[in-house]
Amino acid sequence: MSDKKEKDFDDVTLFLGDYGPFQITLIFLLSLFIIPNGYMGVVFVFVSDTPDFHCKVNENRYKERLNSSQVSPSNDTEACADGWDFSKDIYTATIVSEWELVCDNAWKVPFSSSLYFVGVLTGSFVCGNLSDRIGRKPVLFLTMAMQCITALIQAASVNWGMFTMLSCLRGFGLTSCYTTSLILGSEILSPKPRMAYNLLGQSVGFGLGYALLPLFGYFIRDWRMLLVACAIPGLLVMPLWWVVPESPRWLLQKNRLKEAEAVIRKAAKMNQVSTPDIIFPSKEDERNSYTCLDLLRTSNIRIITLMGIFMWFTCILVFSGLSLNTSNLNGNKYLNCFISAVIDIAAYIMTWVMVSRMSRPIFVFSSMMFCGILLLIIQLVPDGVYCALALSGRFGISAAYSIMFVFFIELMPTVVRNTGLGIFSTTGRIGSILCPYIIYLGVYNKGTPYIVFGSMSIVASVLTLFLPDTRNNKLPELISQVQPCCYWSNNQVE
Repeated sequence: MSDKKEKDFDDVTLFLGDYGPFQITLIFLLSLFIIPNGYMGVVFVFVSDTPDFHCKVNENRYKERLNSSQVSPSNDTEACADGWDFSKDIYTATIVSEWELVCDNAWKVPFSSSLYFVGVLTGSFVCGNLSDRIGRKPVLFLTMAMQCITALIQAASVNWGMFTMLSCLRGFGLTSCYTTSLILGSEILSPKPRMAYNLLGQSVGFGLGYALLPLFGYFIRDWRMLLVACAIPGLLVMPLWWVVPESPRWLLQKNRLKEAEAVIRKAAKMNQVSTPDIIFPSKEDERNSYTCLDLLRTSNIRIITLMGIFMWFTCILVFSGLSLNTSNLNGNKYLNCFISAVIDIAAYIMTWVMVSRMSRPIFVFSSMMFCGILLLIIQLVPDGVYCALALSGRFGISAAYSIMFVFFIELMPTVVRNTGLGIFSTTGRIGSILCPYIIYLGVYNKGTPYIVFGSMSIVASVLTLFLPDTRNNKLPELISQVQPCCYWSNNQVE
């Protein structure tokens, strides 16, 4: 397709309007996919929490020892030979209490969490490429089904090994579902509803899902039933396959003009507007296959890709770290989780209000710098202020996290958009894999995780200032349309 035709996609579909029945319905339906993602990603907080415990006392064992005429002179201590008793004041059962993942087996808990994020990492990379090849819609439904069905099987795990392997498979679909849904909506909607969808539909939907987790957890104290309860809502969106359309932008890139026009004509019918006889003129065959290597093809996209990798790594590391550390904060676990969700929703709404008034780089810089400074001073404040600063820092990283998706969707061209987002999400999930171990450092010094998170947030915030502002710009379709970064020339090598 010619550069002109690609560049004017938003102009060609201008007759659809901004907020007709089609757009409102699409925003609502795609947001339904995100609510399960909100709790699926952090359900591990309650499933793997460690209740209070002590060594189980076997009275018969010690009666035998007292009656024995042989007394051992050894001072060696003995591990809990009869196992442990776990408190049921908060949980009926977690994987820790069921499989006794304490003391010598305590390492298995962060390992399970890390392997889950290995699945997220793998899924982000594989599904990003797959979505650019076979379409947004198939990948969206495939990843939602995968994480929900795997969660149901995981609830029937017979041992820790089975649970951990299924965690990896469940993670495979999580972020891929979120990212693909975000891109699908962004490529169909015009600029005004696109922003509302990205920040209110997607981000607030994710926050609502997160807010449901403490509600589920409070009434369902058994980890198996909690996983079942979290899986079922996601399966209920599967019939939407016959309602949600494919991305017309992607269809155009694959030379499927008739299908792209069918999507637009259906939208026009719902909005009760007329369409021209020919929406997208025919074109000559052109290259329609791209790979991750194209992310390094020109200087502009190469610089954006490399900077994006570090920024996403940092943002997801800090966001995941503060999410997983919720149960370690002082106070009620369920209340802290709910407050975190409310903070997320408030951050997303604030982002929606402010993002049209500020450049993208300045907004991300301000949010991550705010987060970084608060996290760095946590070690200097008394315990009474510690929780408040951690939650306030979460406000900053949540705002940055929500706009990062919007920002890089606007930076990446259609031909490699999902591939690019997949690469960014993949490298970000390396941070998720590391964050359980960074949090574990808090056992030795509670301020250490926050020093790591805060320092990296500040470095990433400064890098943001070198990226171009995409506010009020059309989505680029081709690599040649990628904006140059600050301080670099606009020369392109096609």
